[in-house]
Amino acid sequence: MLETDFSPAAERNKQPILEALRQCLPAQGRALEIASGTGQHAAWFAAALPGWTWQPTEARPEALPGIAAWAAQAGAANVLAPRVLDVMAPHWAVDDARFDLVFCANLLHIAPWAVCAALMRASAQCLGPGGVLVTYGPYLEDGVATAPGNLAFDASLRARNPAWGLRRREDVAREAAGAGLGLAARHALPANNLLLVWARPGG
Repeated sequence: MLETDFSPAAERNKQPILEALRQCLPAQGRALEIASGTGQHAAWFAAALPGWTWQPTEARPEALPGIAAWAAQAGAANVLAPRVLDVMAPHWAVDDARFDLVFCANLLHIAPWAVCAALMRASAQCLGPGGVLVTYGPYLEDGVATAPGNLAFDASLRARNPAWGLRRREDVAREAAGAGLGLAARHALPANNLLLVWARPGG
């Protein structure tokens, strides 16, 4: 495994995220992961959720071998071959499949704001009945004090790229509503991160 294919943050947060996923997911289903990064999450979640088929994706073609390597190392046969996917594409053509879960970790704060609307819109299109979108990462929230570490992180992101930065949960909820999704659950996780579950009302 190449050193560049390892994320310390993914290693730290994979188990807390898994525990939250187990609270909101059925025993089996089909998952589409957006912005899989190194592939550590895909390998860990799929190995721990054997009833799920996991489709990792990344915008960067050069990341795909590393994602496949992590799945192979974990012995996770339920991880499909990683695919290139651009969140901003008008339609996510992933074999025209319907998914029970779209999972996206640590993307919204390192992408232009337009990515949020695109993520919500395309997720709603490819979710099957009862399916959910799960997003994970640091957020700002009205009426909730922001941890000093998150404030510093936000400042550092905006210094690197003015189009980046922590997003207000309420702004994300507005984009979700435009795609027909509402906030179904909010899980506070370690290191001042949130795991948010988005679903169709009544779904």
